[in-house]
Amino acid sequence: MQHLMLKLKTLLDAFDVAGYWIGPLLLRLILAKEFWDAGIEKLNGSNWFIDIQTQFPFPFNLFSPEFSWHLATGFEIVGALALVLGLGTRFFAFSLSILTLVAIAAVHAGHGYTISAGGWKLPLIYLAMLLPLILSGPGKLSIDHWLRQHFLKIERRLWS
Repeated sequence: MQHLMLKLKTLLDAFDVAGYWIGPLLLRLILAKEFWDAGIEKLNGSNWFIDIQTQFPFPFNLFSPEFSWHLATGFEIVGALALVLGLGTRFFAFSLSILTLVAIAAVHAGHGYTISAGGWKLPLIYLAMLLPLILSGPGKLSIDHWLRQHFLKIERRLWS
């Protein structure tokens, strides 16, 4: 029985380790693909924010539709690249969350919950996926993790 418990603990420890590496990476990659596609679509499309600017929540409704369009496009493209690299992950995950909340308020809220009707279910899923990246960071397969480890080692040497 003790041997079986030890094997179970070893298996659970392996899942924990994999979770620090693989889980956040998969979240980052899936989100990056979605935001990249949205940004490229805006980059190559016409500005439809003009039609919905009045539905943007305060303070976003104070900006011109052109500024909002360029800001959203830029954050979706640059944020997607940052998520792939795991660079500035918490900042970009938070920024993309704000962008998603504005999209829910301005675009999706009036269409109900379902994805097929253009509702807020899919953006809500994105928010749920962004939350662990904001709270726990990008995981170990990221530039952020490498930078943190590198600079923490330097900091420890300075204070010891």
